[in-house]
Amino acid sequence: MSTDGKTKLVLGYGTCGIAAGAAAVKEALESELATGKYDAYLDIAGCMGFCFREPIVEVTQADGKSVVYGDLTAKRVPQLLEALAAGEVIEDWVVRRSDDPDAGEGDFLSNQHRIVLRNCGNINPESIEEYIATGGYDAARKVLNSMTPEEAIDEVGMSGIRGRGGAGFPTGTKWGFARKAKGDQKYLVCNADEGDPGAFMDRSVLEGDPHSVIEGMIIAGYAIGATQAYIYCRAEYPLALKRLDIAIAACHEMGFLGKGIFGTDWDFDIRIKKGAGAFVCGEETALIASIEGKRGMPRPRPPFPANEGLWGKPTNINNVETLAAIPWIIAKGGDKYASVGTEKSKGTKVFCLAGKVRRSGLAEVPMGYTLRQVIFDVGGGVREGKEFKAVQMGGPSGGCLPASLLDTLVDYDAITATGAIMGSGGMIVADSSTCMVDLARYFLSFTQEESCGKCVPCRIGTKRMLEILTRICAGEGEAEDMERLEVLAADIKAGSLCALGGTAPNPVLTTLKYFRDEYEDHILRGKCTAGVCPALITLRIREDICTGCGACAKVCPVEAISGEKKEPHSIDADTCIRCKLCLSRCPEEAIYAE
Repeated sequence: MSTDGKTKLVLGYGTCGIAAGAAAVKEALESELATGKYDAYLDIAGCMGFCFREPIVEVTQADGKSVVYGDLTAKRVPQLLEALAAGEVIEDWVVRRSDDPDAGEGDFLSNQHRIVLRNCGNINPESIEEYIATGGYDAARKVLNSMTPEEAIDEVGMSGIRGRGGAGFPTGTKWGFARKAKGDQKYLVCNADEGDPGAFMDRSVLEGDPHSVIEGMIIAGYAIGATQAYIYCRAEYPLALKRLDIAIAACHEMGFLGKGIFGTDWDFDIRIKKGAGAFVCGEETALIASIEGKRGMPRPRPPFPANEGLWGKPTNINNVETLAAIPWIIAKGGDKYASVGTEKSKGTKVFCLAGKVRRSGLAEVPMGYTLRQVIFDVGGGVREGKEFKAVQMGGPSGGCLPASLLDTLVDYDAITATGAIMGSGGMIVADSSTCMVDLARYFLSFTQEESCGKCVPCRIGTKRMLEILTRICAGEGEAEDMERLEVLAADIKAGSLCALGGTAPNPVLTTLKYFRDEYEDHILRGKCTAGVCPALITLRIREDICTGCGACAKVCPVEAISGEKKEPHSIDADTCIRCKLCLSRCPEEAIYAE
């Protein structure tokens, strides 16, 4: 969009962009534009999805044509502005352009279907006016002025949307339970306690489009009969919390929150509760305990939160992604949403592509896409020279799926049938350089550390599993260890109180199922074929590739590398401690592990 014929520059200013250097780019752009030499102005947006090319700047000309540039730096800013002034495009920097959507990395977006992410990267998240200009709060106004709570629940039920926090429970049904529950006070909670390694969906939505979540909460609160709501967001998300504070304050000024919202006689307000980063607080009853000021630990169910939740009152809990989709569903119709996806999994799903995938970032695809389409058509596959090995779905509670299952549908039931789970949307890609035993060990170490310790199967069982995996990776495994892991996993799943313990063994069980040969290599043959586990590898230098630059010898902490300048070097296996610093520093990739 343009204003008064000026060129508009929009800088991706989410956490990912800032981490990549967007703050310096912003300062440089502001400094250059302040000179008055350029007929342009600067605005900010949240994450545009192209995390792999951050910092990102989208340039929109007065005629509406736009170009997205990536890999910006402060030093590149003058060159960018000079090119704009001259009416030129710097092709090497192009990520996407409106007149050729598939140019550059454009197919990253063209292969998506954005509902939840509809505004992320397109509006300034700190401006309620920009959200309203997109039709924002029209859905809330429609519900409050022309629909009964039951009609709103029916519309959401018709959409078929299932909870995007991991469990996949039908949202309309969940709202119906809370609506029918008896209580003089009801509560609504937005679960923004995102804690999976490699997951950043909720953070990006809150940073890029906080008003969509607030509007979804207004609709949900009206539907179930709640007057007070909470957003439970971990304190490690300072930018998301800042933009939520700005958005909530703006809503109060506009009369969208507080007393008699939207000119009705209904009161509704939202408070923010900062979490301390405990992964277990993603579980509903642990989250409720934390809001109440207690230690975040799960409790047995029933009673379920819909009947007895926050302070003993009926409580409905939805996650960020679910709530962000609600305004679209109300505005467009539940049937429109239900037309996307599969028979039992409607709509779209947001995924965080991370790991060894070429295009790491935020992607939203229709349910019913295959894993292959998500990883290769959207994510661009793995880096050149490597082979796809596996994808970890569902975070530390999920499972590792091999290449043979790439044509599995992105569908709750289809994913569950593989032994993994959809989860909240983390998708970590592994290539041929990934050791699956080590990956399982990593995820189990996370869940073991995050266990609240309340129940013995989770507290002790995960610790014993981790000890076995650590031993296997250290080259001290026994043939019986694989069976021990399976027995322990069954006991933990059967005896744990909450889903953290109940799903913690999934990464181990799926790697045993699909990558058993790697366990056997570690235990029976004393080798790590991926060259990851230090105790099971030997580092060598390819003499036909080594140029004798000496970069490896300079970083070796034990002086295990020797050789004349400009002559092939060698590694003394007895002295080498297998830290792999040399491997990471070799400019010719002449060093390898076997």
